Amino acid sequence: MTAGARPPRDPPHRARQARGAAARKLGRRAEVLAALWLMAKGYRVLGFRLPTPLGEIDLLAQRGRVLAVVEVKQRTTIEDALDAVTPTQRDRLRRAAAHLAAHRSGLRDLLVRLDLIALAPGRAPRHLVDAWSGA
Repeated sequence: MTAGARPPRDPPHRARQARGAAARKLGRRAEVLAALWLMAKGYRVLGFRLPTPLGEIDLLAQRGRVLAVVEVKQRTTIEDALDAVTPTQRDRLRRAAAHLAAHRSGLRDLLVRLDLIALAPGRAPRHLVDAWSGA
């Protein structure tokens, strides 16, 4: 390399790929933390990242007759995590939850509920039961 020449840079898509991989890793870690939190509260975790034709469900957990479809959000503050789920995402979750409950025989008779677990560094997870019942 000649004096004053710049070192070659990675193409922009590599930086995007690296950020995406780091975000996915953080998301998986957050989901595991949320699952552990739910288990400590007496839930049985039935699945992680469950694909449905209507969208992915982060966590599926059961306690008694309740089937909790859990969205997990990690942000820099708990408040930001609580605000991170848009009305469009809530509708997608409702549809995905209904689809999953209708198509799995063992889940059909359970009460389906949408919960949110919000996570932030240095804070205990916050579990909002029936997070969007009024929305």
